[in-house]
Amino acid sequence: MLGDKEAVPTVAVRDLAAAKKFYSDTLGLKQIPSAEKEVLNFKNGKSELLVYQSQFAGTNKATAVTWNVDDVEREARALKDKGVAFEHYDMPGMTLKGDVHVADRMKAAWFKDPDGNIHAIVGGN
Repeated sequence: MLGDKEAVPTVAVRDLAAAKKFYSDTLGLKQIPSAEKEVLNFKNGKSELLVYQSQFAGTNKATAVTWNVDDVEREARALKDKGVAFEHYDMPGMTLKGDVHVADRMKAAWFKDPDGNIHAIVGGN
C-alpha cells in the first residue's frame, strides 16, 4: 500500500507571495515548478514541500513540518539572523536553552511561518 511511497509535507498559507519569500529566502528552500497557480513546490532535501493557498491557513496547532538537522543551535542562530522568531514551550523533560529545547541528547526548536504554521528543527547533537 503506502509503505513504499513518498509522502509530501503540505502546508496551507493565505498569501502565496509572503510564503514564497519565507520558504525561499528565509528558509533557503529551492522553488521548483508547479502546474497549479495556487500551489508552490519546494525541493526539500530528498523530498518536496507543497505550499498551497487556503482560507484555513495557520489553523493547525501542531507541528506541520519537521526538519532533521545536524546542529540545531547553528540552524536556530542562522534562522534567527534572518528574522525568524522561535516558540518557547513548557514541555516535561525538556529544558529551554536560548531558543533550543533540550532533553538529554535530543534538541529541538520550533518556529512559525507568516501564517502561523508551526515548523521544527530537530537533532541529536
